[in-house]
Amino acid sequence: MDKKVLVCNPIADEGIEMLEEAGFEVHQEFGMSKEELTKMVPPYHAMIVRGSTKVREPTLDAAENLEVIGRPGIGLDNIDVDYAKDKGIAVYNTPTATTISVAELVFTHMFAAYRDIVAGTNSLREGKWIKKELKSNEIYGKTLGIIGYGNIGHEVAKRADAFGMKVIAYDVVDVEDPAPAKMVDLDTIIAESDFITLHVPHIDSTHHLLSTEEFKKMKKSVVLIDCSRGGVVDEDALYEALTDGEIRFASKDVFAEEPPGDNPLLTLDNFHATPHIGGQTLEGQARAGTQAAEKVIAELKKRG
Repeated sequence: MDKKVLVCNPIADEGIEMLEEAGFEVHQEFGMSKEELTKMVPPYHAMIVRGSTKVREPTLDAAENLEVIGRPGIGLDNIDVDYAKDKGIAVYNTPTATTISVAELVFTHMFAAYRDIVAGTNSLREGKWIKKELKSNEIYGKTLGIIGYGNIGHEVAKRADAFGMKVIAYDVVDVEDPAPAKMVDLDTIIAESDFITLHVPHIDSTHHLLSTEEFKKMKKSVVLIDCSRGGVVDEDALYEALTDGEIRFASKDVFAEEPPGDNPLLTLDNFHATPHIGGQTLEGQARAGTQAAEKVIAELKKRG
């Protein structure tokens, strides 16, 4: 089978091996500009791309042999999906590959916020012993509000239930089996939660889903965890809410602009951040790479 696969971003070695064992010629070329990608793509039958590689209309127009795009990960906002499909190009992501990885990061942020992990570490590095000042809380018995109850939301809920938390959830679609969460409306999530975690895509209807008015309605003791997509939370409003004491704490793994540069949120003691590492575990990346390879292989073989 004389077909070529262009891998534009690193994936697990297992994924590359699967593609080669299936009989495809695999070329890996990382860090291309959109112009370089457009120039390189014509002879390839498949592409595997991560979020940093943008596959827009000019590239798709140049991709005269392209049959399938594989995306190891969840989001597809880096690909003009509808345009690709109109040209007969299949597009696949791996929506469950890093589900557990992201769910576990949510709890990393939760515990770091409630147990003063960063403040404790920094104080020790400065030669200080502030044991009495760090009055922490337990997450046991607290209410966790989940906005977006898909695969990740469910995994977060299962872990929260194991920790003895009360779990409530909101989604725009009906959920057939929400256990262990109780489905409620968004206003209830905002008003009653001790923790709020978001797991929704960034689309028109979710842009600045949480902003000034929502922060005013939250408990002053609330901790907000955002491991969804940049733009879902209004960062300017979040800064004001944190500095004015409207909410207690916030953590973000995603930003409207990445890297976030001199984002004022990063100056706050009641704010933690990670550089979009939700899916960046060895296990999650291995699953994402192999699942993307499997889907590309199946599509190429189906088309012959």
